[in-house]
Amino acid sequence: MEILFTKLADQPVLFLFLLIGIGMAFGHVKIKGIGLGAAAVLFFAIILSAWAETYGIHLRVTRELGTLGLALFTFAIGMNSGASFFHNLKSAIGPILTMVALYAIAAATGEFIGRMWGMDPALIAGTFAGSVTNTPALSAAGQASGKLDLATVGYSIAYLFGVIGMLIASAAALSYGKRDKDAPSPLANRTIRVERDDHPCLGDIYTTLGSKITFSRLRRGETGPIMRPSMTDTVDKGDLVTVVGPRELVARVATELGHPSSHSLIEDRTYLDFRRVTISNPKLAGHTVEELDLAGKFSATISRVRRGDVDMIAEPGLVLQQGDRVRVVAPTSKMREITKFFGDSARGLSDLNPISLGVGMALGILIGEIPIFTPTGAYFSIGSAAGTLIVGLIFGRLGRIGPIVTAMPFTAGQVLAEFGLLVFLAQAGANAGGQIEKAFTSGTWLQILLLGIIMTSIMAIGLYVIMRWAFKMGGTKLAGLLAGAQTQPAVLAFANSRTNMDPRVSLGYALVYPVAMIGKILVAQIMGGM
Repeated sequence: MEILFTKLADQPVLFLFLLIGIGMAFGHVKIKGIGLGAAAVLFFAIILSAWAETYGIHLRVTRELGTLGLALFTFAIGMNSGASFFHNLKSAIGPILTMVALYAIAAATGEFIGRMWGMDPALIAGTFAGSVTNTPALSAAGQASGKLDLATVGYSIAYLFGVIGMLIASAAALSYGKRDKDAPSPLANRTIRVERDDHPCLGDIYTTLGSKITFSRLRRGETGPIMRPSMTDTVDKGDLVTVVGPRELVARVATELGHPSSHSLIEDRTYLDFRRVTISNPKLAGHTVEELDLAGKFSATISRVRRGDVDMIAEPGLVLQQGDRVRVVAPTSKMREITKFFGDSARGLSDLNPISLGVGMALGILIGEIPIFTPTGAYFSIGSAAGTLIVGLIFGRLGRIGPIVTAMPFTAGQVLAEFGLLVFLAQAGANAGGQIEKAFTSGTWLQILLLGIIMTSIMAIGLYVIMRWAFKMGGTKLAGLLAGAQTQPAVLAFANSRTNMDPRVSLGYALVYPVAMIGKILVAQIMGGM
């Protein structure tokens, strides 16, 4: 093994891909349906690099590669979560304040117990950084105390349970995630027979239900031609109208207008046809459903939008992305024009949008390096990960700036995020594994481990209990929030693998990550300077 370790020490790129390949092979192994997924790369890297240390060989993935991987990961997560993040931001104030309060409680508890055990302030601060798995917090603790080596010892020992403990909390959250109250209602498609005599206007019903449904087809009576309804149309008794939307809203429309019909207007494609088309035309990306004006151009309607594996109702303000697959209902004669209009090419799923990627990453890294001064006269920066996440969220929300598309296809973003995550986990694991031997040869390793477990448990149990019972947060979103509060991509990867990339996981992560990064750095800096 010594010869192999020596070779890998000279070839960091070879070492990186070996960690990714073999680590993910273990990650795919499942016991009772549960596997570590990408988190296995982290633990495999820790084991391999710690093993190499016994031969006096330092196996490392360079810090620059780790920074690149984490920045790519957070930028792509921001891109894919941008629209949802700003829509849900108002409801995030309570969870964010709770998270910050728990950081303070965990730090105060750690400071009290650590001093009682006679531990150095730098060691306590480093243990806090490891318990919340945050390397920038370790740097802040080392800078404030002037004892980076001592802080690193605490960080290395506490780090492992910092990951494992929050993985356990995430698994607990997902165990009840199947019963989420915040789970989006599945979309339904139903033809309704009108029983009312007062000629209700479709636009009035549409407005009452918050523009969350689509009227896709209308037939006057049972034998007339099928047409595309407009919002100014009224319906008469005996008319048939097809409604698309969340299941409970479709049922409500059926109750208000009449009852579900045994006839299906979808089966008759003589006058109106429907097709799922991929948006690959970059000129359409970043525009809303309403801005496309399909009704004016083609007498057509978008009934739903599929992004990744999630179906969404085509609300007027929904910003479309390359790679979205739209369900279009239109006159049969217009289908070829509509397909050409959208592009309908597989390229729409895989275009990385290099302009947005390059400019966004550069802006995010620059923002992450901006010095932020503290009242003590010291300064810190939020780091490239938080900076690229912020820019990604903004780019994902905007969709386009003038002629420039700022978003990227959802599928491409998922691939980019997964690759960046694997690179970062390999680098983080190799670095932590290389420090473990030194950490465990210190005389106080057991005290450090126990202190780290206490602080991690305060965060994990506190967030789990308060978010679930006080804020009534669903388990799927909570799993992502736990990963974001811990600023730990391995926990996010675990939650994503368990939920098949449910977007609520990334939303929970993105909601708290920037504040979590800043909060932990400040707390560690205060602890290190005490």
